[in-house]
Amino acid sequence: MQKTKGAFLMNKRYTVRYKCRKLLSYAAVAVLITTLTPGAASAAGTATELRAEGNRTTGAEEQPAETVRSRVAIIVDDFGNGMRGTDEMFELPVKITAAVMPFLSTTEQDAKRAHERGYDVLVHLPMEPRKGKPEWLGPGAVLTSMSDAEVRQRVEAALDNVPYAIGINNHMGSKVTGDERVMGIVLAVCKERGLFFVDSHTNYRSVAGKLARELGLPPVENHIFLDDVHSVGHVLKQMRLVQERALDQDFCVTIGHVGIQGKETAAGIRSGIAELKDHVDFVGISELVKQEWKWKAQLKLP
Repeated sequence: MQKTKGAFLMNKRYTVRYKCRKLLSYAAVAVLITTLTPGAASAAGTATELRAEGNRTTGAEEQPAETVRSRVAIIVDDFGNGMRGTDEMFELPVKITAAVMPFLSTTEQDAKRAHERGYDVLVHLPMEPRKGKPEWLGPGAVLTSMSDAEVRQRVEAALDNVPYAIGINNHMGSKVTGDERVMGIVLAVCKERGLFFVDSHTNYRSVAGKLARELGLPPVENHIFLDDVHSVGHVLKQMRLVQERALDQDFCVTIGHVGIQGKETAAGIRSGIAELKDHVDFVGISELVKQEWKWKAQLKLP
């Protein structure tokens, strides 16, 4: 009984000591929190004040983020034959890209004229279509029936015939742009010469973009034809679609033409420019390709 009583008293004393230590621990923690928290808050406040003062000193808080405007590249096809609308296109108030057909009466003249105005020049290379009249192609056309050597010869000859060309786009060509063998040769020549290829998108099953990526070339393509209907009103409506696309996707490549309705196309583009100029920047195709695809190839002129 004495032993049990003694054990009870020992347990009681132990319990009291334990509770006292526990209370002391809580008290110590409370003191630490009370002591440290104001200092930590003060340090945080001081750091915030220093950062704010630094911003005031450097003017960092007053510097707005740089705004990059959406870009539009207008390519005008079919230069090279003194076609209707040629002068009107060269007189537009923004930079355009001139796509010049090879081996025609004003090929060299139109290419030089564009270059002197600071415009990019493309070879508007005739390519075999799935449908259409053969006479629409013009001289020097690339056909799917040609051998590899013949295709290469046609591409190189066209490039040599159009001065200042920095790339190629297709004239017609719905059949060729769907042919991996022929397009592979066209793009190989582009890569060798430091050029890029703009797919006019006459074939929605074109392999040009896929092959371009495989070769390390920028997969550039047309997004909107301006004059698939030949009227000023339609071209203006298409220019508004160009703006929508550019604002949504940051850029847009669009194609119009000189020719029978060339003056009407030029008038529609001019009206569209007046509406779009406060919302987008008009750039040459090479500028867009450098910005969008970081294109840095060294051009090798003939």
